[in-house]
Amino acid sequence: MDFIVSTAPIVILIYLMTKKNSVPSYLALPAVALLMYAIKLIYFAAAPDLIHASVLNGLLSAWTPILIIWGAIFLFKTMEHSGAMDVIRTWLTEITDNRVAQLMIIGWAFAFLIEGASGFGTPPALAAPLLVGLGFKPLKVAIFCLMTNTVPVSFGAVGTPTWFGLGALQLENSQILKISFDSALMHACAALVIPLIALNFVVTWQEIKANLIFIYLSILSCAIPFVVLAKFNYEFPAIIGGMIGLIISVILAQKGIGLVPESNKQIHNSRVSFKQLFKALFPLWGTVIILLVTRIPELGLKGILNSETPALKLILGSLADMSISSALVIRLEHIFGTQTSWVFQTLYIPALIPFFLISFIAFFLFGIKKEVAKRVAAESYERIQKPMLALLGALVMVKLLMVGGERAPVMIIGNTFADAVGPYWQYFAAYLGALGSFFSGSATISNLTFGGIQTSIAKNLMFDITVILSLQSVGAAMGNMVCINNIVAVCSVLGIEKKEGDILNCRALALKVQDATAFFQEAAARVEETTWSILKRAAVWQLNRYL
Repeated sequence: MDFIVSTAPIVILIYLMTKKNSVPSYLALPAVALLMYAIKLIYFAAAPDLIHASVLNGLLSAWTPILIIWGAIFLFKTMEHSGAMDVIRTWLTEITDNRVAQLMIIGWAFAFLIEGASGFGTPPALAAPLLVGLGFKPLKVAIFCLMTNTVPVSFGAVGTPTWFGLGALQLENSQILKISFDSALMHACAALVIPLIALNFVVTWQEIKANLIFIYLSILSCAIPFVVLAKFNYEFPAIIGGMIGLIISVILAQKGIGLVPESNKQIHNSRVSFKQLFKALFPLWGTVIILLVTRIPELGLKGILNSETPALKLILGSLADMSISSALVIRLEHIFGTQTSWVFQTLYIPALIPFFLISFIAFFLFGIKKEVAKRVAAESYERIQKPMLALLGALVMVKLLMVGGERAPVMIIGNTFADAVGPYWQYFAAYLGALGSFFSGSATISNLTFGGIQTSIAKNLMFDITVILSLQSVGAAMGNMVCINNIVAVCSVLGIEKKEGDILNCRALALKVQDATAFFQEAAARVEETTWSILKRAAVWQLNRYL
């Protein structure tokens, strides 16, 4: 009964968002959060102070993704109204007009790099508008970007899901490195399939098959350095892999290697100069540089921006104890007299820095007039209003799902799955990781939440702990493609309303997977047929030679 009650809000949410006349996320999520609130108070009989503290924690925590999304929208509105986006579109079509190449360069390699530098759902927010600007349909682009933003996620934000998400388990450095390498290896295997399925949401299988060589060269140019570096380091595999892959993918596309010749016609009219391109790309390369500089610990800025040494302390009565650091890190502790706490890293989360900061610099660089700046602000605010309601509801629901210790709904669901499969847990461990990302919207939180459960199960069933934790990490990364926070985020950046349910619709994904399976079966049949043909010819040749 605990399991049924715990899963009921999730089942209802999925039904509301995927039924024929779907309910938009900004209505469905707050409604389900209210249902979860009632369940925790009535069925689980949780302490009211703890529940109310969790609700407040969720409402405050929602402002992290809200500000990130708002900042991304603001940045791209700035680029659109300044004319920078037009220059970038022209340059991208000059590299190649091949749609598959454009998708792989921006939605795969570029997003790979951004995930390594930032995480927080930033890659779809940056890559998706660029692809829409090239003429791709928003809903298809949203699905494509969500699916490709999975492989590098275990090493996103300079490896945070790995070294921080699993750091509470007190593992030795050698164990974390083994988890790092095993995770990267599994991700690399998944990378051979996931981009192909993702591409099929945007282009046809005929286009994919015709450009298959380029696709795999682009995939491998990211995946190979990604795996090699993960053997020795768990912070930079995604950054280095994405950077190398992006450079190689652009060079391959320029030379037309692996692309259909007739689809790779270079456009030489109105060629964009390097100076024009460098200036137009400032919002992107400026963002990447700031993300790298503020997230590499050795450079020192990461520690400064995350400093929690209190500069000001306030006691807010029974509400909480509040502290603000010199880096504007705001912390609330003992919310409503409980152990619940909340932290907001004002300068570190990718919102004020780099999105808003780069946008304001771009105002002066591009000479944007006051009227245009007001239009950018107004349009970005209008775009964020409904996602704001959706994210407030989502984070409250997530916090309520995770509160309660062993009686927390998320723990009940996880333990029920573990008990059901028993000695076959190694085949299901990744799904628990994905479940955690679906709930929380973060691979890091999934690893923090379920890492201990995975370790306990591995010890009880005599499994290799590092292998099970690698499966947890990979599953958490793959869960990114269906996590509600990311779906709401990319839809809001692209301005597509009431489409979250279409993305969550399992039937659509099943059809694409079925198509992909048919494609690989056909490819395998052709390989087998070719192999037999070669063997037959060799046998005939040997027989003739003998005779």
